[in-house]
Parts: sequence; structure tokens; C-alpha cells
Amino acid sequence: METEIPYLGRQERLSTSIQNASVDALALNPGPSLKYLTGLEFHLSERPVVGIFVPQSPLIVVLPELEIAKTTRLPYPVQVFPYGENPASWISAFKHAIRAALIGGNKKVGVEPRSLRILEYQFLRDSAPEAQFISAEAELAEMRMRKDENEVMAMRKAVEIAQDALRTALPLIKLTMTERELASELILQLFRTGTDPELPFFPIISSGPNSANPHASPTDRRLTPGDLLVIDWGASHRGYCSDITRTFAIGEPAPEETRIAEIVLQANTAAREAARPGVQASSVDFAARNVIDQAGFGKYFIHRTGHGLGMEGHEPPYIRSDNELILQPGMVFTIEPGIYLPERNGVRIEDNVVITDDGSVCLTDLPRDLQIIA
Repeated sequence: METEIPYLGRQERLSTSIQNASVDALALNPGPSLKYLTGLEFHLSERPVVGIFVPQSPLIVVLPELEIAKTTRLPYPVQVFPYGENPASWISAFKHAIRAALIGGNKKVGVEPRSLRILEYQFLRDSAPEAQFISAEAELAEMRMRKDENEVMAMRKAVEIAQDALRTALPLIKLTMTERELASELILQLFRTGTDPELPFFPIISSGPNSANPHASPTDRRLTPGDLLVIDWGASHRGYCSDITRTFAIGEPAPEETRIAEIVLQANTAAREAARPGVQASSVDFAARNVIDQAGFGKYFIHRTGHGLGMEGHEPPYIRSDNELILQPGMVFTIEPGIYLPERNGVRIEDNVVITDDGSVCLTDLPRDLQIIA
């Protein structure tokens, strides 16, 4: 089994991909794609950092002098263009990097539009004023969507960490605890069970009427008998994410809450069974949505069925009704149908699924039925 991440191999695949797209170079600022291709990790700050990839050439990195140590032991060749603390000197480093990359003139430079900051873009534009900056998101998504064995193993571990944390936190839940207090306890348990320092997202803890808001933030509302409690949380391991949701009842649930929980579970099951190679992402969405529609709650299922997982909590593929993307082995995504009754209660059940050669495997295995707690 491969134990080292093949960054050079990824860079070679990138070279082929961008050449096929008639792109002369790719410029990335710090973020998941740069880390995926290089292993380099930088925090976005007031100091610009850019990695420039040119087919069949060593990686080029523009960075502050204080970050040079990160590039000294890389398992592939790299050209480093550092700059000092005086902002007036930064443009010089960028111009030298652009010359080394040979992307002056009317060349096409791929970027990630949703990730590239104006700060880095302006330095690139000023250094290569005649270059065309175009989106390369499709090429990067194609590479990152299909996870290798090591990536899936990291995500499996991220699931294990998250599930162990919730198992530890559940017995600590009691009436009158606030959503915010429960979120704090869950975060503590996530770190105790071994998550990376940077969580994929802050846990969603929503109870009663708040649970009808899919992306609610924890509040000072106290858990109350009759509530449904939605817990949406995740962990990170080696930079890869998990994202799970389970719904609980605070005390004995009313018939309506029991009913919508049963429908959402049926929708979740149908979508998981539909997930396999060769089908469209829209088919998985339809499998979940059809169950909820047939039960008469279609207008209360107000979001897509799922989203991709990897180095980001939300990335391609997106499991929605208009996505004709064909699912392929190695793709990892969530399946998370929900029913949200405004001002009353909501239910969501979210699992993490990986497409295999002959079907799919669910990485999450916590009970999905409506459990009564507190």
C-alpha cells in the first residue's frame, strides 16, 4: 500500500489536464487545491502566496521569506521566489516568477475563481498584463473528485473520529442544556478523539423550531421536551473531512415528528441504494426526493441531496436534480435528505458514501432511526 502521497504524480496529471484544455499555466493561492498538488499549507494572510504550475516544468512558488523553510525538503523540484517585509518589493518577486514561468504575452493562465483573492490576482495581473486569466475549476475538480485508497482511508478515519466523539457526548446531554453548550461539549470530544486542529465546520446543533433551519447556528435556546434535535458535525484527519447528521428526540416525539423521521430515513436508504458507478448524480437525488414527494412533504425538502467530500467539506460532485455527472469509483459524497417544517421541527439524516467499482460503501454507520434522549 502506498504510504507517501504522490505529489509529483499529481502534478504530472495536472500538466496533462491543463494542456488538454489549452491552458499554459495554473496559478493557485493557498487552499485545498494547492495542498492537494504540493503538500504545501499556508494560511491566507496579508502576505500573498502563489504556486504556479507550468507543464513539464518545476513548481514555482512566490512566498514571504519567513515561509521558505516549508519548501526546503519537498520530494520534487521547486523554484522559490521569496520577498521581504517591504510591500513595495513584492511585485519584483512576482515578476521574476512570471518570467521563469514563461507566461508573459498572450498566454492563458488557469485559476480557481471561487478561491483566488484579489490580492494575489492583482500581483499576477500586474506581472503578466497581457495574459488571459481563465477558470480551471473543471480540471481541478476532475482530479480531486476521484479519491485514491489513501484518501478514502483518511476519510474513513475522519468518520470514525466524529462518530466516537458523538457517542461520548450523547450521554452528557440533559434537559435545560443549551444548543451552544452541547456544541461546546461535542467540539471538546472531537479534539479528544483525535480530529485535526482545523474542523471542517462548526457543528450545527439545532433544536425545536431551530431544527427547521438546515444551516442553523447554535444558540442559547435550551433543549425542551417535544423537541427534535439535529446534530450535524464532522472531523478532519490528515486534511480530509467527514460530515454527518443525525436527528434525536428530546423526550417522547409526537406522531408528526415520528412520521417525518421515518420518511427521511426511507429517503436516505433509497438514495444510498441508488449510489453506484455509471449512474448520474441526479439519479441519487431523485431516489431521495421521490420518497419525500410521494409522502406529501416535497415542498419541505429544500436543498440538494448531497455534496462531495474530501479536503473540503463541500466540493464536487454535487448530488442535485440537474447534475448529469456520471458517478465513478473513488467519488465520495454525502447523502442527506431532510424535511423541515417551519416554526415546528426538522429532520435530516446524513451519511458519507464512496463509490466503488461495483456499487458503493457507506463510511458512516451510526444508527439512523429516531432515538429518544434526555
